[in-house]
Amino acid sequence: MKQAIGSRLLSVAVLAMAIFVSMPAASASAAYSGQGVPTGKLPDWVVPQRYDVALRADPAEQAFTGEVTIDVVLKEAHDFVWLNGQNLDVTRVQATDDAGHTRTGRYHEVDTEAGVARIDFDRPLPAGTVRLHFIYSAPLNTDLQGFYRVDHQGAAYAMTQFEAVSARRTFPSFDQPDIKTPFVLHLTVPGTDRALANTPVARQTAQPNGWQRFDFKPTRPLPTYLVAFAVGPWDVVTGPTVAANRWRDRATPLRGIAARHRGAELKPALAQTPAMVTALEQYFDYGYPFEKLDVLAAPDFAAGAMENAGLITFRDWYMLRTPDSPAASRRDSFEVEAHELAHQWVGNTVTMAWWNDLWLNEAFATWMQQKITDQLKPAYHAGLDRITGAERAMNDDSLTTARRIRQPIETIGDIGNAFDSITYAKGAAVLGMFETFLGPDVFRQGMQRYIHQYAFRNATAEDLVATLAETAEADDAFGPAFMSFLNQSGVPYVRTTLRHVDGHAVLDVRQQRYLPLGSDGATDRRWGLPLCVRYPSGAGTSRTHCQLVTASTARMALPGAVDTPAWIMPNANAAGYYRFALDRHSLDGLLAHRNDLNDGEKIALADAALASFRQATLGPDALLATMQALAGAKTTAVATAPIHGLAWLWHYAADSDPARAHVQQAAAAAYLPRLKALGYARRRNESADAPALRRTLAEFLGVTLNVPAVADALAERGRAVLAPALDEDADTDATLAYDAVNPDLLAAALSVAARRNGRPAVEALENALRHNGDADQRNAMITALARIEDPELRETVRNFALTPHIKTGEMVALLSGGDRHGATARSADEAASMWHWFTTHFDAIKARTGPFSGGDLPGLAAGGACTVEAADRLEAFFTPRLDQLRGARRNLAQTAESIRLCAALAARQRMSVD
Repeated sequence: MKQAIGSRLLSVAVLAMAIFVSMPAASASAAYSGQGVPTGKLPDWVVPQRYDVALRADPAEQAFTGEVTIDVVLKEAHDFVWLNGQNLDVTRVQATDDAGHTRTGRYHEVDTEAGVARIDFDRPLPAGTVRLHFIYSAPLNTDLQGFYRVDHQGAAYAMTQFEAVSARRTFPSFDQPDIKTPFVLHLTVPGTDRALANTPVARQTAQPNGWQRFDFKPTRPLPTYLVAFAVGPWDVVTGPTVAANRWRDRATPLRGIAARHRGAELKPALAQTPAMVTALEQYFDYGYPFEKLDVLAAPDFAAGAMENAGLITFRDWYMLRTPDSPAASRRDSFEVEAHELAHQWVGNTVTMAWWNDLWLNEAFATWMQQKITDQLKPAYHAGLDRITGAERAMNDDSLTTARRIRQPIETIGDIGNAFDSITYAKGAAVLGMFETFLGPDVFRQGMQRYIHQYAFRNATAEDLVATLAETAEADDAFGPAFMSFLNQSGVPYVRTTLRHVDGHAVLDVRQQRYLPLGSDGATDRRWGLPLCVRYPSGAGTSRTHCQLVTASTARMALPGAVDTPAWIMPNANAAGYYRFALDRHSLDGLLAHRNDLNDGEKIALADAALASFRQATLGPDALLATMQALAGAKTTAVATAPIHGLAWLWHYAADSDPARAHVQQAAAAAYLPRLKALGYARRRNESADAPALRRTLAEFLGVTLNVPAVADALAERGRAVLAPALDEDADTDATLAYDAVNPDLLAAALSVAARRNGRPAVEALENALRHNGDADQRNAMITALARIEDPELRETVRNFALTPHIKTGEMVALLSGGDRHGATARSADEAASMWHWFTTHFDAIKARTGPFSGGDLPGLAAGGACTVEAADRLEAFFTPRLDQLRGARRNLAQTAESIRLCAALAARQRMSVD
């Protein structure tokens, strides 16, 4: 599954994966003990073998009916069976043993919150094969989980989202990842609708009253969370066939599915798919494992995307593209599809044994997404994404409340909490670090062995690490080193001191945990750290030397180093998941030799400066110096790396007019010449990096810092877009002139124009959102509304977020008000007004959010606040409500800690300007 958190369209920290039910108090790995309700793993004396699921569903209705048969093997005789079911109205359940004897059972949902049910029988079922048969009905949900319905542009659709444990809301099941069986699906739907599922249709037959039945071919063994189907008046577009090759003796048919009238917009996504599939087959030396491949652009969706076997589902904005789509949207489309296709091997072919190893799915898919993108779209610099993603994860990982990659699943919400930057970005960075340590070829051989050995089975972290160690013939230190990054939280922090010993350059190394100013955590933590440093070796050359550091201190030889190296990069190629210490002297030295560093190392240098700033060992002047040194870099990711630190200064440290003017003028001096050279319009044959740089600089200078020259240019273009609706005589349904601005700058232009034109602009955008179905244009308008600064209009916008005109999956983005450079930064006034509105409307927000993403609400309510008072009131409000919100306990703790750290840093780093 792909988090929406990484979207360049809506870079909002709280726009994360939907939160799912997880395992309460029982241990994550403990099987049912025979006592109490098994709210975690079900007892292992029932072994499912096969499902037959027949549903009758009309997306326009509020409920559906079902008939399900599950073949199981009972290892022991019992007069009851535990299984999963949630909000199912079961009217009949029968069990037939292998002697043909049938018994009627009584179905009870014993724990509705966890979705655990029990079937009781009057006498024991014998050990052996038993067929369980259910007849039931259930609601079509509206919270984007389970089997849910969506009304979109005058049509009704129903589709599934089962990860993590929402299959139990749709049919009685054994809903956990270590149970993989074939499924046979049957869908009876209105005659005007089409039905799709994981496998091709085996037979389609007419039914009475204008209905039709779709019988699908059996699936390969799957866990319940990868089962998927969809019903509605879909556009179905045939894509290019994925040709047969040495891994597959048959071609794989490819199709795109979209809401009515949107099918043509899938063609760009379909065109890029075959090359991705082939690249993944080459890497894993294993063919695409399913009979067909459908990609579905969902009209509303809680996650970024979901890797259902053979039927991958996406938020529509990731898949629907036109010639006028923003460059960032085209890139998002490629990378998100690469992520979900990678899951067909890591997750679908080999599946984690339990949710504590979710990283085996998500970290690997993130890592492979970047690898495949680098191979097929080198201009995207996806390798740098791993570095910037790791740095964002390090910010979360610096909290004392941070979770581990391999976090035990112990409380309600723990599964949902695992869909975060630690699992995705930190996990991918750790994989990349050990790939570098072992060597890419050896690591690839290990991955191939892992996929072949565990194909259509379950695996654990221990299985993976053992396979890699065996392939690499690694020594005994490798496994503990790898596991040290999986089984403890935190960011390693490396301090280095250059010395000369017996005439040779050596580096004294000390590792501890990185903690920012204000943290009450302990620094005495160590890892098995693959430390790689790069240094000059004479005649304009450099060398890289690596050493596995397992103790708190170590000495590292620098073979081939010049007598007195002028610079040392403590994280060569930025391949390591760690930060390194900088004082002002070492920062200035590396900045002076920045041309000796590669792009990844320059990004790591900018992060190291910001990390030292957060410890208050460097001041605001160091961030400005880093910006001035890197702003002219050719690559967008490098040139803009200092922007996050400058945005923090603007929002929190520059609390006087002279200080804000200083930041504004320094940023304009560094970046405005580049923006002027790029211009505001697309140019023929410009580099692939140009649109990203233009957009980022326009947003930062014009929207965040309000640099007059840039803000005026954006306002003029945004006003031209709004012109058809701002005219006094205009129709309220007037179509906006979206083509009046470069699509890459639509959100920025509308943001400034909406601020300057006030209520008429807000009303124009709200009216447009009532009928506009274009995903890119909707995202731009939502972003503009989220950035409104006028207090009265903020209230209007927030109220609009609770109306049906904003999709459930869009609501958080509109409420967040997030500045993409300031990490949802809020002024004190804005934070206070958001808090008042949120607490007043808490019940409505919670009801629309649903039980599965309620855990994110503390971050939505107060994320971006920066005072101790804000943290105190957050805890006072949410603590008595934690039992109502799955997964909110950790979110509350992390949000409150982040706010207090921000307050401590703001107090220490407040800027003074002569």
